[in-house]
Amino acid sequence: MTERTKSHALRPPGLVARLSRARPTRPGEIYGVPGQGNTLWLSALSIAFFFFVWWLVTAMGWVRPLFVPSPASIVMKFVEIWNNGFTGTPFIEHVLISTARVFGAFLLACLIGLPLGLAMGMSPVIRGIFDPPIEFYRPIPPLAYLPLMIIWFGIGEMSKILLIFLSVFAPVVLGARSGVRSAAIEQIHAAYSFGATRWQVMRHVIMPSALPEILTAMRIGIGFGWTTLVAAEMVAATQGLGYMVLSASQFLQTPVVILGIFIIAIIAFAFDLLMRFLERRLVPWKGRM
Repeated sequence: MTERTKSHALRPPGLVARLSRARPTRPGEIYGVPGQGNTLWLSALSIAFFFFVWWLVTAMGWVRPLFVPSPASIVMKFVEIWNNGFTGTPFIEHVLISTARVFGAFLLACLIGLPLGLAMGMSPVIRGIFDPPIEFYRPIPPLAYLPLMIIWFGIGEMSKILLIFLSVFAPVVLGARSGVRSAAIEQIHAAYSFGATRWQVMRHVIMPSALPEILTAMRIGIGFGWTTLVAAEMVAATQGLGYMVLSASQFLQTPVVILGIFIIAIIAFAFDLLMRFLERRLVPWKGRM
């Protein structure tokens, strides 16, 4: 081996190679699993870079404050609304009302959608009955059937919660139905060969196999719920984060709009982290089979 080849071999890998390289293998593993590795520092740097660019753009005056207010003005607006409220309502009340609407609709969608999705995956009769209406309304934007919610259920809380419920319901049902198909037919046959009943196969074979997709569907569903919140609070609402965003946009209060967006994103991200934690505890075998 020449000196040039030796020096090239001893040269440390570049940044791109280090970032794309899989993590070192753990004891008992032969190859590292693609995609595994700690991304905490990269995420922290990404967030810091975003806020730095935001501060730089506003500090240099490249964009008017009406369109992109500075981070400091957002913080000051948050302190002001926290102390004085918004349109006569305390800030925490806006947060609690929106959270109650979204999570109330989410829990209702899970209570109805998960059993229905599992039943659709197990029974072709139930799948044939419920699959067409769910697939029909699923791609329709919530704003399209918002007028129907108002006509049928008025402008009270029912129409708001039902609108969010419908946006969450379809992903939860379809995720549970798809999860039933995750169970290996060999496992089902083995359970039946050992004398398991249909309920035991459902509980001990199908449910553990379906749980990863069910949790993923719940994460997706709650995201749709928060997305629909602003549309739901367009209906004669006087409280809530969506109401804050819409009301502030009408008066060009950009800091309030961005503040409302950040609060919605923080709550949704916190719930997503909780779902990831539950996923690691409830389905530790995910990605290892």
